[in-house]
Amino acid sequence: MAGDGGTRAVVAALLANIGIAITKFAAYLLARNSSMLAEAIHSVADSGNQVLLLFGGKRAKREATPEHPFGYGRERYVYSFLVSIVLFSVGGLFALYEAYHKFHEIRLGHDEIVHGWKAYVPVVVLVVAICLEAMSFRTAIRETDKIKGSASYGQFVRRAKQPELPVILLEDFAALLGLAFALIGVGMSLITGNHYWDAAGTACIGLLLVAVAIVLAIETKSLLLGESATPEAQTRIVEALAATPGVDRVIHIKTMHLGPEELLVAAKIGVVPTRHADEVARAIDEAERAVRAAEPTARVVYLEPDIYREDYLPSERPAPPEPAGH
Repeated sequence: MAGDGGTRAVVAALLANIGIAITKFAAYLLARNSSMLAEAIHSVADSGNQVLLLFGGKRAKREATPEHPFGYGRERYVYSFLVSIVLFSVGGLFALYEAYHKFHEIRLGHDEIVHGWKAYVPVVVLVVAICLEAMSFRTAIRETDKIKGSASYGQFVRRAKQPELPVILLEDFAALLGLAFALIGVGMSLITGNHYWDAAGTACIGLLLVAVAIVLAIETKSLLLGESATPEAQTRIVEALAATPGVDRVIHIKTMHLGPEELLVAAKIGVVPTRHADEVARAIDEAERAVRAAEPTARVVYLEPDIYREDYLPSERPAPPEPAGH
């Protein structure tokens, strides 16, 4: 996991969603509000998402094998991507279908109307659910504040290499908005007697979940493809290399995250010209130690020594032209 903070946020969200899902289903069975059913399915989907995040975090800790020499750190990204798919298919599409079904029933006059105290149960459940989701959201915000630095929450979601906290932040934010839509839909239906409000609230929940799922899919896809280290981390690495005795300069560097806390560093460094290979080897070893000290996430470091020249590098001479065909 991204650390204890990410785990706490996921567990807090999971416990909250399990309890909320049960109460929402009970309220739906009593009052038959489509908004309540959509929110119940939303909570079930969120609970499944948190289980996927925990499972992915556990599998990512497996040791590297000959078949997977860089380990399994990216499994966290895979399961985070699955979360976006679940949220889209189970949560968003079901809510949109339920909204369509509700509009159709109302138009045909087949909508089931509940009277008496049962009609007000969903309002109580939604208010309690908002309180519980707010507590879960507060936990996610607290854990995020510990690591996001000066970045805004939007920047944190876009730049974070640990997928769990951004996912929980977006899920909890969407849950609170969804509950607000449901409360407005159910409340206005009770006040006006017009059940189109309930159907409209359900449609808003569906559109919200689809939008959040798309954002999650885009962000986790980028992580799956392999993102570089942050500019700050790259600066620390370059400075550590340049300050190493025997290293003349950093010619170029490439980085890629193998997992949230596992960074691959490949660099070509200009070394001080010498006739002794052991001096070059010592400079490279010292440079590797300096990189790991400056950036602890740099688990895999490959350094290629070269002699820097202003006109061109020996290894970068243009290839001879191919012979013309006959």
